[in-house]
Amino acid sequence: MYLVTMLGNLLIILAVTSDPHLHTPMYFFLTNLSLADISFISTTVPKMIVDIQTHSRVISYEGCLTQMSIFILFGCMDSMLLSVMAYDRFVAICHPLHYTIIMNPRTCCIFILVSFFVSLLDSQMHNVTVLQLTCFKDHRAGNLTRVSEFFLLGLSDDPELQPLLCVLFLSMYLVTVLGNLLIILAVTSDSHLHTPMYFFLSNLSLVDIGFISSTVPNMIMILNIQSHSRVISYTGCLTQMSTFILFGYMDCTLLTVMAYDRFVAICHPLHYMVIMNPRTCSCLVLVSFMVSLLDSQLHNLIVLQVACFKDVEISHFFCDPSEVLKLACSDTLINNIIMYFFGTIYGFLPISGIFFSYYEIISSVLRIPSSGGRYKAFSTCGSHLPVVCLFYGTGIGVYISSALSSSPRKSAVASMMYSVVTPMLNPFIYSLRNKDIKSVLWRISHRIA
Repeated sequence: MYLVTMLGNLLIILAVTSDPHLHTPMYFFLTNLSLADISFISTTVPKMIVDIQTHSRVISYEGCLTQMSIFILFGCMDSMLLSVMAYDRFVAICHPLHYTIIMNPRTCCIFILVSFFVSLLDSQMHNVTVLQLTCFKDHRAGNLTRVSEFFLLGLSDDPELQPLLCVLFLSMYLVTVLGNLLIILAVTSDSHLHTPMYFFLSNLSLVDIGFISSTVPNMIMILNIQSHSRVISYTGCLTQMSTFILFGYMDCTLLTVMAYDRFVAICHPLHYMVIMNPRTCSCLVLVSFMVSLLDSQLHNLIVLQVACFKDVEISHFFCDPSEVLKLACSDTLINNIIMYFFGTIYGFLPISGIFFSYYEIISSVLRIPSSGGRYKAFSTCGSHLPVVCLFYGTGIGVYISSALSSSPRKSAVASMMYSVVTPMLNPFIYSLRNKDIKSVLWRISHRIA
């Protein structure tokens, strides 16, 4: 049955890819469905065949979670693709004249990407549900116990300093949320700001709110005299780690997208509105989110490979992946190498995109004959460039210090700079250095008054 399934689906993929007459949306979705079917059956049947041959019924905890995730991922993707194929038939039959316009190649690819990432999200939700189980009953081997909670050490153990830190971080959090909400309000309320640059800025503000909200509220609870609780559950730790990496990396990708936006605006001004159309802008934000989600789940999978922990005290104010791996009983050298390798790759791609964009921008600006024209062209980057330097400067500093420094307190303070201070300063940089934002905020304040 397995070989028949593999052969049948591979023949469909071969037939569609080899014949140009079948290069249509319907057959494009069919090849993806065949690929999903191959993966779906491959998650269970090969293991079952091996178990029958070897008379072994054993599967590791990590292997069980991985198999469950992949099974749900491709099972859900099968359902999503069948829905997409139904929509394709609906457009073909009910709107035949507009079929090629609606179901263009870009739209088809977006449907596949959305199907994949929605399925990935569903599989991870099931994973989180299973991870809430702290022990399993086994009549042959007793109970298999796992860590159910961690203790966050925070920034300081001084009881006199903690109320001050609590007030400080609460103030910074409120200022950050208010500042970014004001930028979102300014962009959405003024039609003159409905441009790609401000669309990306409003998304960056929304991500900054999510970024700081992943750590600071929990840190305030730790510093709070009333609760003074440093406990975070295993599931809560994984969730916090995922959301922190998700919004942190989405900050990186959005800053890269904003640099590309400035590159198109300065280097190709006549084609700017054609290239940066609303659909392209939405796709860039969606891809940023999906890539960030993939990065966060990659870190989650690395931590999930740790079967036991020698300690439950995390020397940080949030669940940092590198700090969690330090608590593992087994040797985590390979996991650390994988994490830093992918961290370097994921960090290099956005930085290289920003460097390329600004290299082209500077080259174009220098070719402008008048100094006034050069200043006007480069002034549109006046807000973006300081934010890039601030975010990447502090981020790279933390990345290096976590690898070289042996002091967890210093690493925690350095992490605070890019996870708390940077999102707080971004609204000030964009509002103080941008005349459009300042004028809209001024008008809003006058209306309120």
